[in-house]
Amino acid sequence: MSIYRAISRITRTASSYNRFRWFYSSAPHQQLSPYSGFRSSEQVLGCRVISPWFSRSFRSGGPQPQYEDEDPFSLVADELSIVANRLRSMVVAEVPKLASAAEYFFKMGVEGKRFRPTVILLMATALNNQISKPPSEGVVDMLSTEFRTRLQSIAEITEMIHVASLLHDDVLDDADTRRGIGSLNFVMGNKISVLAGDFLLSRACITLASLKNTEVVSLIATAVEHLVTGETMQMSSSAEQRSSMDYYLQKTYYKTASLISNSCKSIALLTGQTAEVAMLAYEYGKNLGLAFQLIDDVLDFTGTSSSLGKGSLSDIRHGIVTAPLLYAMEEFPELRSVVDRGLDNPANVDLALEYLGKSHGIQRTRELAAKHASLASAAIDSFPENDDEDVQRSRRALIELTHRVINRTK
Repeated sequence: MSIYRAISRITRTASSYNRFRWFYSSAPHQQLSPYSGFRSSEQVLGCRVISPWFSRSFRSGGPQPQYEDEDPFSLVADELSIVANRLRSMVVAEVPKLASAAEYFFKMGVEGKRFRPTVILLMATALNNQISKPPSEGVVDMLSTEFRTRLQSIAEITEMIHVASLLHDDVLDDADTRRGIGSLNFVMGNKISVLAGDFLLSRACITLASLKNTEVVSLIATAVEHLVTGETMQMSSSAEQRSSMDYYLQKTYYKTASLISNSCKSIALLTGQTAEVAMLAYEYGKNLGLAFQLIDDVLDFTGTSSSLGKGSLSDIRHGIVTAPLLYAMEEFPELRSVVDRGLDNPANVDLALEYLGKSHGIQRTRELAAKHASLASAAIDSFPENDDEDVQRSRRALIELTHRVINRTK
């Protein structure tokens, strides 16, 4: 494909996507997020160009290659066990109470879905660069093991940061359940829960520093900054901001997608990929994270407490307005006044749910999630060619994750 045809194709894609160029154009915190919806596509002329809307894995019609479905979690199950064991050893503390708190969500049976480590380990294989073989095969094995351990460190760092953010969020939200058990703040109190989150962040920083890669340190530090920024945006939004889809999606990027996207980009940098491929890895993580949270927001209305592992209708009862309600407001502008009156009043919550039930808010949120899942899949399709079987399986598994994210029920 000539550069002129590539630019023309990207332009058409960007035009189609213009409706959803949320937090890069009009969001109030634009300066904090330097990434634009299709800016990365304009930088990937050395690779295959991202297709508009639906990637090859989402298209119907025409002959498609037939593969067995790759189970993303099974594919990295052994490595997940290694990471889980290492995490449990990393959160040991001198003070018994702090140790008990820090390991609370790393104990066997309550580790959660381990979604983020799975994404990162799959990305590490999907971007595999073979180490050139020196004379000694033993040296190859040693280098390969050491290299893979560095990549696993990103999975460990990401999971510790994620769990730390959950501990802090549960304090802020006064939550009493998490992952189907009592939340740490409910069981041990707010103070120890905050300290346990801080302890996990410190452990993540130590592991991050051991990588001795300043660009990766900067990416992960930015993700932590975004977690704080997103939570602050949620806590301190004005009535106007609460009713803005741009503001909501900017906040969602900060709270959920930034950590996944910057971790994926870190893997690309550690594996020696080009800036263009690193940005494709970032785009995958960003769009997968956004799709994940959009479905999370749907499930908050449609799921049950037992399936979610936490209370349903949690967001609306805390006065948090998410995509389904925002879309409902577009159809029923009078819902805006209900939200502005305050969702701390159960009568207003019931009325808002009544409007939501009459609207297409749930359906439109699912459609937006599917579009982001498609963009994530397209980023994987645009990786440089690689015929290695393990690489191909991991790439198919990353695409399979996009399907699972939008079809999940818990």
